[in-house]
Amino acid sequence: MKIALFVALGIASLAVAALLFGRITNAGVERELREDPNGERARKVMLLTLPSGKNIPVNYLREAGTVYAGADFPWWRELRGTGGPVTVLIRGESLRGHARAVEDDATLRRAVFRRLRPTAPTWTGTLVEVTLETESTP
Repeated sequence: MKIALFVALGIASLAVAALLFGRITNAGVERELREDPNGERARKVMLLTLPSGKNIPVNYLREAGTVYAGADFPWWRELRGTGGPVTVLIRGESLRGHARAVEDDATLRRAVFRRLRPTAPTWTGTLVEVTLETESTP
């Protein structure tokens, strides 16, 4: 019984630490993307604003009017089903679009992840597809 309690407390402590670390790290990356849109990180990372208003820095792949992102954390659940409106900040350019989590097309997921994450296993993460509107916003 005591071992189970210690294990549960350990897991809870790790979860809280990971959450705090993620918030601090994400805030720093967000600031860097806004302040240095031509920097090294901005070439690979965009800022995605979800329908809830939460900002997520995430690696991206832009192909014509579509932007793809890989999600390894549960934020993508907000985009299940038909998805929702989002804003992306890519290299200083703010763009609106409609995002959805791609849960029903394993072939597309594998193909995009080969380009987006060439060194990572293609079975990890959830693919998020953003269809951009035609006009950019300042």
